[in-house]
Amino acid sequence: MSEIDKGAPAPFRLPTGGRIDRDSTLQFVFGGRSLTGHPGDTLASALLANGVHRTGTSVKLGRPRGIAAAWAEDPNSVVQVEEPFPEPMLLATTLELTDGLVAHGLPGRGRLAEVADSARYDARHVHTDLLVVGAGPTGLSAALTAARAGARVVVVDDQSEAGGSLLGSAERIDDGPALDWVQRVTAELAGFPDVLHLQRTTAFGHFDDGFVLALERRTDHLGGAAPRNLSRQRVWRIRAQRVLVATGAHERPIVFADNDRPGIMLAGAARTFLHRYGVLAGRAAVVFTCDDSAYAAAVDLADAGVEVRAVVDARPRPPAVWRAACASRGIPVFAGEVVTATEGVERVSAALVTPLVDGAPGRSDRIECDLLLVSGGWNPAVHLFSQAGGKLRYDAALGAFLPAEPLATTTVAGSAAGVFDLAGCLVDGHRASVKATDGLGVDRGGDVDLPCVAEAPERTPTAVMWRVPDIDGASRAVQFVDLQRDATVADIARAVGAGLRTVEHIKRYTTIGTAHDQGKTSGVIASGVAAELLQRPVEALGTTTFRPPYTPVAFAALAGRDRGSLYDPERTTAIHAWHLAQGAVWEDVGQWKRPRYYPRPGEDMEAAVLRECAAVRGGVGILDGSTLGKIDVQGPDAATFLDLLYTNMISSLKVGSIRYGVMCKTDGMVLDDGTVLRLGQDRFIVYTTTGGAAGVLDWMEDWLQTEWPHLRVHVTSVTEQWATFPVVGPRSRDVVAAVTGLDTSQAAFPFMTWQDTRIGDARLRVARVSFSGELAFEVNVDGWHAMAVWERLVAAGKPYGITPYGTETMHVLRAEKAYPIIGQDTDGTVTPQDLGMTWAVSKKKADFLGKRSFARADNNRADRKQLVGLLPTDRTVLLPEGSQIVEDPALPEPPVPMLGHVTSSYRSAALDRTFALALLKAGRTRIGQTVHVAVAGDLVPVEIADPVLVDPEGARRDG
Repeated sequence: MSEIDKGAPAPFRLPTGGRIDRDSTLQFVFGGRSLTGHPGDTLASALLANGVHRTGTSVKLGRPRGIAAAWAEDPNSVVQVEEPFPEPMLLATTLELTDGLVAHGLPGRGRLAEVADSARYDARHVHTDLLVVGAGPTGLSAALTAARAGARVVVVDDQSEAGGSLLGSAERIDDGPALDWVQRVTAELAGFPDVLHLQRTTAFGHFDDGFVLALERRTDHLGGAAPRNLSRQRVWRIRAQRVLVATGAHERPIVFADNDRPGIMLAGAARTFLHRYGVLAGRAAVVFTCDDSAYAAAVDLADAGVEVRAVVDARPRPPAVWRAACASRGIPVFAGEVVTATEGVERVSAALVTPLVDGAPGRSDRIECDLLLVSGGWNPAVHLFSQAGGKLRYDAALGAFLPAEPLATTTVAGSAAGVFDLAGCLVDGHRASVKATDGLGVDRGGDVDLPCVAEAPERTPTAVMWRVPDIDGASRAVQFVDLQRDATVADIARAVGAGLRTVEHIKRYTTIGTAHDQGKTSGVIASGVAAELLQRPVEALGTTTFRPPYTPVAFAALAGRDRGSLYDPERTTAIHAWHLAQGAVWEDVGQWKRPRYYPRPGEDMEAAVLRECAAVRGGVGILDGSTLGKIDVQGPDAATFLDLLYTNMISSLKVGSIRYGVMCKTDGMVLDDGTVLRLGQDRFIVYTTTGGAAGVLDWMEDWLQTEWPHLRVHVTSVTEQWATFPVVGPRSRDVVAAVTGLDTSQAAFPFMTWQDTRIGDARLRVARVSFSGELAFEVNVDGWHAMAVWERLVAAGKPYGITPYGTETMHVLRAEKAYPIIGQDTDGTVTPQDLGMTWAVSKKKADFLGKRSFARADNNRADRKQLVGLLPTDRTVLLPEGSQIVEDPALPEPPVPMLGHVTSSYRSAALDRTFALALLKAGRTRIGQTVHVAVAGDLVPVEIADPVLVDPEGARRDG
């Protein structure tokens, strides 16, 4: 690939022609080379104009690969874009050229961007009578027919402008250029108020009931000049009463040895590069075909100055009209001959041509060329029809699969239905539109005059040829079926030899059709080759399943605006602003933003947490516990309901009292824990863990609605209605009394009771509950008054040195008392008994969730993992959470028996050392023994201790 000087004219660009803007020049860089192009180019057309065919190397074999098609069916030209935004695995053939574009070829795979995508993405919904997919001659004819009848119409097309196949041809309609007709039709459609016409929009998924997803590339073609206020891409969610699929067809290659070299491309692609972009794909061409359509490419290229050195037609009798056209231009036609192989290194340099004798290749002739065009016929693009559940049938004459039985709401027309002549496509689009809109109540207003098209030459039947015969199988390893996957005929033969008999299994064995192009050029060929090897008809094998998306869609586009906090909402408490002002470091707990700790200048997390812990145990601290789940349970059967959910008795709880409770799943494993306040005979407030709130509410509704519908109970989340502030420590009684006016003495306000009070208009509910083992009060207030009450509590606590503390300190304080965190100290295999909470399991209740499982032998094993404390022999060693526990100081040969794992690990101000909680086999029988924990490659000795390490007598709880 030669260096192209910046600003030099592109050597393969014709001086006239094409639909590019020659008055403007775009600068771009590919593979480190500075090149030029024009608005209207794709990256592929601009590269070809500059003589660049090779775009990268293949994924497994590292063979040179080049541009093989002109649009989304290209299996080769995947590139990595670096500017204006890093993005991998884009097709050069569909990437519109922009000024300043920087890209390079890929070896079959790319890399994700290392910077955040700052572009916007969004979605829109639209309802319509008729959705027309494709704005080629068939789609435009169909859309115009429906629009003139008064139907609501949506037209989507993946190209930058309407016209479809007409963009890459010299066809004429109504005695003028076909694109003039396209312009008239699109202008008329634009005048209908109920017509939505979307270019650069790919329908990538077709689902039940006329639901289609389409991706509009709104600003990709603007590059760095794209307005920041516009979304880059938009997903259209289209609900259509009828869907008309006019998606055209993909040209089918023929497989032969070394058919993957740069410079080998589909014949129709070369014609598109010529007519749409004014680009010659080469100087000396050979055309290999078994279908009439390739002759048009040969003739047009010859007229543009390309030396077409041969048309190699595998059919013994080529079409007379086209043969004469070639003869008049001095193009030799080799009938009954095939291309068996190619030569070349970085690009094709010669084609080896040989006659077929009794179906087998004979002696080869070498024809030098820098461009080899291939056409084995056309495969209708039936993807959307198939995605909607449509069945396909094999057409032996075309060598292609066509729609079989029609769908109730989906019609297929034009080339997608096997109609390949222009006149037929225009007629079929009109017919399909009339059929699709039947029963929609539209007024047709009489017949519509169809445009006039010159009669096409009589077609010679396509000779279905999947691959050039290879008698001895020597070249199968370089007969490429899927160029993106480096999958060959040899791979299919290997799959068949392994006993695979269906195309779905062969696809997975060989990976054919699993790349970015989803087998657009390789899928049907793979079926044909497999059928030949199995000696079965192609229709018996069928095709692989067409699944969305039709072309790759970025995850960012699918997410749309549902990104970051709009996808996973960030829930904040009523005093979030106060925490922010105090410099809190945040922790994500579920969807909640919670202060983890409040560092002072020069403090790291360890220093801040030790300070906060000491302040709470020595004076008073305050925590924002508003994120705790709160569920209002009401109804005559509320007590009965809670008795069934919790392991302990709730119905005996007195009004004004509180009880700690444990919920278990039906297998007896702990689901959640928390406190229950009884507000009345038929009303309770259930407190849950922060992360478990939604799950517990769902659990309650599930049982109420499916198993216990007879219970007269209603449950409602009130988590965000109530703010909760635990005031904790020996001086908490003074602070709460000063703010609330309540008598907070032990006699007047005993542990596990609650009282209501008011401060002005604010109603408060104060509860004597402790999750730290210290004297504590939980102040609950509605969200409207939360900030005012919090600030009063902080002000009242200043004389006592009140310290706000975060979740990290909360974890240390609770772990010192062996209060478990569900989901951290449990893992779905832990029962209340394993946690040392046998006292929380009622022996009086007839039934509750999990009760029967407690009698299972496995739940009563002596060696079950139990919650214990661990004290490292070295008081400074902090055990990593999740570390495995082993018996001996030296590891035995694998497999190493594991005794358990560390669940929580902290530094303790109260203990002046590190400590941990762990789940350990038969742990409670091993108190005082030494085991070892794996830490950074070493085995650290630890003493097994009772999990309650601070105030085991509970004296501090009541001050």
